[in-house]
Amino acid sequence: MRKAMLAAVLMGSLACASRALAIDNGQFENVPPDIRAWFKSVIAPNGVPCCDVSDGHRTIYDVRDGTYWVPIEGRWMAVPERAIIRDRGNPIGEAVVWYVHHRGDIIISCFVPADAV
Repeated sequence: MRKAMLAAVLMGSLACASRALAIDNGQFENVPPDIRAWFKSVIAPNGVPCCDVSDGHRTIYDVRDGTYWVPIEGRWMAVPERAIIRDRGNPIGEAVVWYVHHRGDIIISCFVPADAV
């Protein structure tokens, strides 16, 4: 199961990397260069890139019993420890979650809390 989950995250990350090129129609042109560079540089603890500006979703979050929870498409989901990035800073001051759809499931690939340093 763990290998399948990691494979799904990797495939999703590769898919979202190519999808980012497809959906960037200039709607992100007002993103400052330093913020754009941060989005492009965020890498999950397992070494997989989180994707790009168009793939990260600003989000609210909750902490329950030491676990981050985020709402994705109307459903609150626990953020897996493997997806939490605490060492890349957060220049936007809001939490950001990256996720992909895989075989009917939503896989959280990366999460940066609002207060990441």
